[in-house]
Amino acid sequence: MSQPTDTPAPPTDEAVHRLVDVPGGRIHLVEQGSGPLVLMVHGFPESWYSWRHQLPALAAAGFRAVAIDVRGYGRSSKPRDVDAYRMLAHVSDNVGVVRALGEETATIVGHDWGSPIASNSALLRPDVFTAAALLSVPYAPRGGGRPTELFAQFGGAAEFYMSYFQAPGRAESEIEPDVRGWLAGFYAALSGDTAPSGGDGSLFFVPPGARLRDGFPGDVRPAWLTETDLDVYAEEFERSGLAGGLNRYRNIDRDWEDLAAWDGALLTQPSLFIGGERDASTAWLADAIKAFPATLPGLVSSHIIEGCGHWIQQERADEVNRLLVDWLTTVHRKA
Repeated sequence: MSQPTDTPAPPTDEAVHRLVDVPGGRIHLVEQGSGPLVLMVHGFPESWYSWRHQLPALAAAGFRAVAIDVRGYGRSSKPRDVDAYRMLAHVSDNVGVVRALGEETATIVGHDWGSPIASNSALLRPDVFTAAALLSVPYAPRGGGRPTELFAQFGGAAEFYMSYFQAPGRAESEIEPDVRGWLAGFYAALSGDTAPSGGDGSLFFVPPGARLRDGFPGDVRPAWLTETDLDVYAEEFERSGLAGGLNRYRNIDRDWEDLAAWDGALLTQPSLFIGGERDASTAWLADAIKAFPATLPGLVSSHIIEGCGHWIQQERADEVNRLLVDWLTTVHRKA
């Protein structure tokens, strides 16, 4: 259980924005509530705002809920060098946030890219991150060959989206002339109620000469995404650009090299997985989910939400909140 800290948490009914210093720069965060610290890490292309439904729910349940802007996003630092976005840097940022908040330990929760950032934070710093919840992207130990070489073999003549994102400036030139429109299409393409082809993942393979956005659905809007929500995301990325988020993809080979010592490592802390039935990640990574009894020996529970797509904590906020609170309560009861 977390001990009292020198940095007061805000009242349960108030969310507070702040910037904290970490070794690699500054991290913007939003916190609400008091109690054991729960650090929430977003994915691409999102921000702290993707946890807007979880902050008050976790605070009301007796936790100090903190959602960060990952480096490169929002109001957090945006280093110029591509290799500043390697996994080790994100782990360092998370440790720095915990320390800046006056805490010694935290539970970490991650979605999309935030899920491997969360699992690697727990793997590399088990002294700090005592439990991990992974949303949409399941834990899979490091292994296999160099990622970019493996991805080049996917899809035949079509290009896998992680390969498409590798060259600096390429994806930015597609996205940044119409950030709001691109985001709307990308969110719709991966949402359970608007994904084309039932969310089979075909979007992620780009035919020769095409753009990723050419596979987006037509003018449809997911039920969870209001005009205000889209405005918040668009304004953040219009100000910050997309390079920081895309640079995460551009470090997959560096991560593979950096984490060689953890090849095949198990994540032993108490853990939780929540996936969406209509999320392509659930199908692509089905073997990783089946392997949980071996790879996640501390797994408390695993859930696949029927009809849900990739943006799980926004699509099904009430259900995700219930699962998170139940898990957090169980974990901290045992602590």
